[in-house]
Amino acid sequence: MNSKRCVVVGAAKITKYKEIKKYLKKDDFFIYCDAGLSHEERLGHRADMIVGDFDSSENPLRPTETVVLPHIKDDTDTAYAVKEAMRRGFTEFVLVGVIGGRLDHTLGNVALLNMIASAGLHGIAVDDHSEIEIVTDKAEVEPVFPYFSLLNITGQCAGITIENALYPLDNGELTVDFPLGVSNEPLPGKTAKITVGKGRALLIRVRGE
Repeated sequence: MNSKRCVVVGAAKITKYKEIKKYLKKDDFFIYCDAGLSHEERLGHRADMIVGDFDSSENPLRPTETVVLPHIKDDTDTAYAVKEAMRRGFTEFVLVGVIGGRLDHTLGNVALLNMIASAGLHGIAVDDHSEIEIVTDKAEVEPVFPYFSLLNITGQCAGITIENALYPLDNGELTVDFPLGVSNEPLPGKTAKITVGKGRALLIRVRGE
């Protein structure tokens, strides 16, 4: 089993590179997807692998391992990259440049977090404002994050407990048709604690400005 993390970089806009770089480590394995390669220099990490159908950028034709995908395919470039990393044994994922811009791509990339969780692995997506992950049991939100949201995006999500937060919840339920868990806050100086008894919840921790 591969002990290193895989960082998958998409082409969504990034403006706060300094914030994103805090999540990256020197020994991470970096896969850049198509136009996501435009972030390489400012992220400060060279590609270990490049994946894409190159419909939004040109193939750089570098000696770096490159997978050229067909234009007509079921997987997005990012989905292929995540699946390939899973095949190679990676168990931890950081998705960068996958949130923002086109809503369809954003929602598709959130689905990739679900795919990672379904495989019993762990992944987060980070953007200029937040970090996003799937919670299946317990999670925490430290006070460095002034806001957080907890949403049901997969079906039944019950046995939800939220402690040390402005809006606590005791053995509640989140439904897909009412955003009950949007914009909560850890209590001052406290770490909010979240428990999911059944199903999965999407946790979005929002960083301060």
